[in-house]
Amino acid sequence: MTTASAPTTGTIRSLIPARIDRLPWSPFFTRMVVALGVAWVLDGLEIQIAAIVVPTLTDKATLGLSGTAVGAVASVYLAGEVVGALAFGKLSDRLGRRNLFMVTLGIYLVGSGLTAFTNGSGPGWVTYLYLTRFVAGIGIGGEYAAINSAIDEMMPARFRGRVDIAVNGTYWGGAMLATVAQLVIFDNVAEGTAWRLGFLIGPVLGLVILLVRRNLPESPRWLMMKGREDEAEQQIARMERWVSEKEGDLPKVDETKAIEISPTSDLGYAHLVRVLFQEMPRRATLGATLMITQSFLYNAIFFTSGLVLKQFYGVSDSGLPYYFIAFAVGNLAGPLLLGHLFDSLGRRRMIAGTYLLSSLLLGITAVLFQAGALTAVTQTVAWSVVFFFASAGASAAYLTVSEIFPIEVRAKAIAVFFAIAQGFGSLGPVIYGSLVGDGKDSTRLFLGYLLGAVVMAVGGVVAWVLGVNAEGKSLEDVAEPLSSVKRLVPAYPAGPRSKDPIEERISLS
Repeated sequence: MTTASAPTTGTIRSLIPARIDRLPWSPFFTRMVVALGVAWVLDGLEIQIAAIVVPTLTDKATLGLSGTAVGAVASVYLAGEVVGALAFGKLSDRLGRRNLFMVTLGIYLVGSGLTAFTNGSGPGWVTYLYLTRFVAGIGIGGEYAAINSAIDEMMPARFRGRVDIAVNGTYWGGAMLATVAQLVIFDNVAEGTAWRLGFLIGPVLGLVILLVRRNLPESPRWLMMKGREDEAEQQIARMERWVSEKEGDLPKVDETKAIEISPTSDLGYAHLVRVLFQEMPRRATLGATLMITQSFLYNAIFFTSGLVLKQFYGVSDSGLPYYFIAFAVGNLAGPLLLGHLFDSLGRRRMIAGTYLLSSLLLGITAVLFQAGALTAVTQTVAWSVVFFFASAGASAAYLTVSEIFPIEVRAKAIAVFFAIAQGFGSLGPVIYGSLVGDGKDSTRLFLGYLLGAVVMAVGGVVAWVLGVNAEGKSLEDVAEPLSSVKRLVPAYPAGPRSKDPIEERISLS
């Protein structure tokens, strides 16, 4: 626990970023990654659980809901994610990472847990169902902003890329867990009970993680930016003590890496807009493009893959889970196996490379599909290979928007780009669902796959042109704080500028 202290006014000279970045890997970081990274697992779990059990809610053995009512459940959850990301993104920058990642997980536990107690199909119960799904979505959406900020700010620079990418990729671990639950539990339990158990799996897992999170520190970087020097010192001292207990003496701190800041007041979304479009337009373009392109492709392919397997290859409903597991394995393996290359070969090369390679592979898959050269098995294998690379790139998109903007607006930036991605991503299933149709015309879907390949290629080209080489760099070197003493003058230019001061100092070669 921290002892609250009055914020310091005036200039602060701090070595906290340098002290964090020189730490070796230890069990503390493993525990932190597990405790915080579960947010992505829970989202994948929730999305897939809903995809599995919500259609059964039309049956009289469950709730007997109308098809229209059931169809809106996923949309309500996604809307909750957007609201949660925007609301808690601002609060995370204002109140702290730790406070928010405890609250958001608690909100998710309540929302998803209460969904399991829906008990009818009348207007009141339908409203209750929507409300609980919306609340669960708010919790998970809020997690994204607080979690990514906390991990980046407490992770040594040389590990930040691989850790972020691996954590973001665990979404597919959650989706796979839900599918295994379908095969082991749902198919062997009465429908009236199975769907309730499905919505309780996440809260049970989340409750365990909530207890682990209680012992995690607040971000020393965030405390420092708020002028709370004493608390920041307490938290970094705890981190150093935990690491040294397992790793022995710590490396010396490089005194030349001290930063000087003048603590700022809370900055709202209006200031974020100013940062994005006036000070950092190139980075705003990079973040938006990466997030939009990956979200469009993922939602387009993922949410219609089962429909394609059924309509074009005749796969039965009972057989779909096995194909999905193979699809999820490819998505999970990519970030886990390629993540370290984003730290060694570099962000710009790897992000552009994974986007462009997945684009090329999707184009080849489209040609084979149109030629009738694929079966249900080979189509799934092809998707798995495509998304082995696309998943690593998509995870890196989240890493990018969480590390290339100043700490004072970091959580809000993550929230905004997440909301933008969700908005554009929601178009994918609608477009591709119509292209699948009754499975008699493959040409339309072939053209749709080519469109997806072009979209990812656009993301890859933008990453190559505008990408920031953030690997191995302290967050403060990647995005100088708005409160930095040496930045106070250039941070607030009299008129628009084509490049932000940080971009001018970071080589793109």
